[in-house]
Amino acid sequence: MARAGLTLGAVDPIELAWYVLPVTALLYGRLALHDWRRERWYRRAVDHCAAQVRDPYHAVADRWWPEDDIQAAAARLLLDGLVTVNYRGNLSLTAAGRDPEHGAGHPLPDALLATLRRRTAAAALGNIMVHDTAFRAAREKFHADYRARHAPPPGPATRDIGCLGVFGVLLFLGQFTFCSVALLSSPPHGPLAWTASCATGLALIAQISWLDQYTDRHEPAAVRDPFAERLAQIGPHPALAELAERDPESAERLRISRTRSRRGRNRGRPRRHRRAAGIVPDNGLEASRNRAPE
Repeated sequence: MARAGLTLGAVDPIELAWYVLPVTALLYGRLALHDWRRERWYRRAVDHCAAQVRDPYHAVADRWWPEDDIQAAAARLLLDGLVTVNYRGNLSLTAAGRDPEHGAGHPLPDALLATLRRRTAAAALGNIMVHDTAFRAAREKFHADYRARHAPPPGPATRDIGCLGVFGVLLFLGQFTFCSVALLSSPPHGPLAWTASCATGLALIAQISWLDQYTDRHEPAAVRDPFAERLAQIGPHPALAELAERDPESAERLRISRTRSRRGRNRGRPRRHRRAAGIVPDNGLEASRNRAPE
């Protein structure tokens, strides 16, 4: 033990600085390389997102239902005069909508228009979304084809460090412990030795800071999502914004249409059996029937 203590105490501060400073620079160089690679991936992902949001229907596909792609497709049909919506939210074809030569010019509104043409009566948008498998398949195919054409670049690695990573952490802790003990084992002599000791101490503190930064930057939550950031910057679908400005009443009826999903003639509104509930209309007819003859 005494021999080990002599060995540590005999370490020259200048030689220790020549070892610790390059190691610290190497560690921060590795961190800078990691940041450069992630920034390069982010720029590529931003370019990919710019290509994806060129189609507004795909950009709003994952939004909540008042502003999603299905609502926007119905709004487009309303703006083009291909369908109408009544106060109960039922969508009906117009004369232009029944004409096979007319279309919306986009796969998603055209799929909704084809669904309405297959039906023999008006239908609510919620009923179509829940019960019409052909429309859901057409919607999924549209988004799948679009994603296939604009495949995102592979993201930065966020996998576990593994056995080699654990060995590297142990090696780092070993060299940090050795350098700290060697630095504190004996006081430096002379201004050059003092300068080397101070530089070594600052480098060791920087290594501890590097370890914390390296751990934080390799967390999955540290990876920015450029697509989510891009979607947060854009507003509602142009068709929805235009319909809300031109015809607010139809826009509100379209919201009601999305909430009606039950089958039946009344399109989702529960029937009320007045006689079963004991309610008789007060129109004078029942009173005249039950009146005793004079």
